[in-house]
Amino acid sequence: MLNVVYKCDDFWVVSKPAGMSFHAESEAPGVMQLLKLLYPEQTFYPVHRLDKVTSGLLVVALKHSAAVLFGEMFEKHQIEKRYVALSNRKPKKKQGTVRGGMVPSRRGQWRLTKETENLAVTQFFSAAFNGKRVFLLRPLTGKTHQIRVALKSIGSPIFGDERYGGDSADRGYLHAYSLAFMWQGRGQNFKQAPDIGMCFNSEFREFLESNFQEASLKWPSGQ
Repeated sequence: MLNVVYKCDDFWVVSKPAGMSFHAESEAPGVMQLLKLLYPEQTFYPVHRLDKVTSGLLVVALKHSAAVLFGEMFEKHQIEKRYVALSNRKPKKKQGTVRGGMVPSRRGQWRLTKETENLAVTQFFSAAFNGKRVFLLRPLTGKTHQIRVALKSIGSPIFGDERYGGDSADRGYLHAYSLAFMWQGRGQNFKQAPDIGMCFNSEFREFLESNFQEASLKWPSGQ
């Protein structure tokens, strides 16, 4: 079910479950269609999206003017996003930056190149947990399938993301964990740990909170 995490006059923050498309697929409503069904009196404007396999936080605007402003903020990288992911394969490097051009590949996939056209930049930290690898990721760009491709490129495809070579699981283990931005002069900060999935259990959430404190992380600056 789609849950509303925060409401104000300009935007809402909603929590999307894994397996729900952003736009409708066949007879199944997507995020925008379901919002309209649940709140028919309200007008919604999409400002960014999450892949079907991804759960977590998503902003929707309630006014056209707000949607335009959010579009500018995303374009200028003024919205800080964090994702968490889980892989059952050891990465080539434990932390760092994945940078490369994104180009279409076969069967609806994307792949990284050494070029700078359609550049995707993803920073990450990781830690071992119960025989798997937990990733905290900071995308500096917003390309299609960016995080999924980045983790595949370092040898750690997301657990459950079979499109990109991940092993089968009860879900794709990628979650939009936090959003932070300025709105009308006030800082907005939203965070929601994942709670759906056999591996996204209470032990995982405790590990996440104790090992990835934002204040203690030294992210590289710029792209």
